[in-house]
Amino acid sequence: MKSSISTKIKQRTTPNDVFITPPKLAKVGISMIDCKESDIWFDPFKNDGSYYNQFPENFPKKWCEILEGKDFFDFDEPIDIISSNPPYSMIDEVLSKSVELKPRVIQYLLGINNLTPKRLEFMENNNYGLTKIHLCKVFKWYGMSCIFQFEKGQKSIITYDRIVWK
Repeated sequence: MKSSISTKIKQRTTPNDVFITPPKLAKVGISMIDCKESDIWFDPFKNDGSYYNQFPENFPKKWCEILEGKDFFDFDEPIDIISSNPPYSMIDEVLSKSVELKPRVIQYLLGINNLTPKRLEFMENNNYGLTKIHLCKVFKWYGMSCIFQFEKGQKSIITYDRIVWK
């Protein structure tokens, strides 16, 4: 009997964090961002350039890619916009480093179940409100995905609680 994709993903012993974003989906995320004339765009997980190669022309662009010797966690330069598909096994660390860089916009493609009240609370405590969400399904990826966009100094568009209801 053939195993389903979800069974294979759930039963793996080490994470596989390399999932290339379809370029057309990266473009959807990029188009959600209201950019300003002087914005510096940043793709911390460039890989094949699905995001980076489609950032608006005539804007400064920066990138990191661990496979090319540029580690996001060592990056410390001014940026205004982060847009990318991060490694899902390191989401908390990625959000923490992203906040540390103090961009105006933080936008990531994540699995829908990765946006938890704890992570929303972390972002809000660091003055980032969730302002936009785009639900999507990517062929051969597990479950639904979402493009989540946080903006500095903005109020979140959703409410939540961390109560365990009975």
